[in-house]
Amino acid sequence: MYEDLELIPKPLRRPNGYRIFTDIHVDQFRLARTAFQIEVLQNGLRNNIIDVVKLSADKQYDEAIKLTHRYIQTVSGEITNANEAVDITKILLQRFAQENTVFLKRKEVSSALGITMDTLRNWEMNGLLKVKRSENSYRVYSNKDIQELKIIKSLRCANYSLSAILRMINSLTHNPEANIDQLLNTPNARENIVSVCDQLIVSLNIAKENAEIIIDLLREMRSKYSNPPL
Repeated sequence: MYEDLELIPKPLRRPNGYRIFTDIHVDQFRLARTAFQIEVLQNGLRNNIIDVVKLSADKQYDEAIKLTHRYIQTVSGEITNANEAVDITKILLQRFAQENTVFLKRKEVSSALGITMDTLRNWEMNGLLKVKRSENSYRVYSNKDIQELKIIKSLRCANYSLSAILRMINSLTHNPEANIDQLLNTPNARENIVSVCDQLIVSLNIAKENAEIIIDLLREMRSKYSNPPL
């Protein structure tokens, strides 16, 4: 599969058809496994790291190093966004004590927050928000609901998963003083499937650390396999 995807140099074959793998293949496999340990998807990061591995497989080590540096810059920006979303969440949570004097319909909320009605329905279907109904059965959103939606929007824009946000909301219902950062980045034992975005900041930091390792591997491979060696 790695050969078909051009993630390793094409190996030579013996007369009997067996592939011949050498040290460069072993080093390239090591680099690829480091690159794909954490598959962060947002902002084209996954495609970028695939391109790094392909450039390395083609012995374009300098270009691979440059692209890895850009990858690290993008990951650092995503970490900043994720942390800012947590800070916004903390600020918005402090406003929950406001009186619920304003009630808006779904279309009005959609327009005010700049999100689609389908997005609102999706969040409600996934249990992120429970909205009351008026006497005529229309959903009506209170001040508190709107603050919660702002929190959800902020966290989703920073690529936190729905399950991470739901985990945070449910935990804060029982313990308003709980650590938000920890709630968003620590799946509980009852979650059968855990994705990268369920541990967003943790995963982004690992991706950044792995990218630093990749740069070292690329430099080592450049010195070993460049022609002429550097």
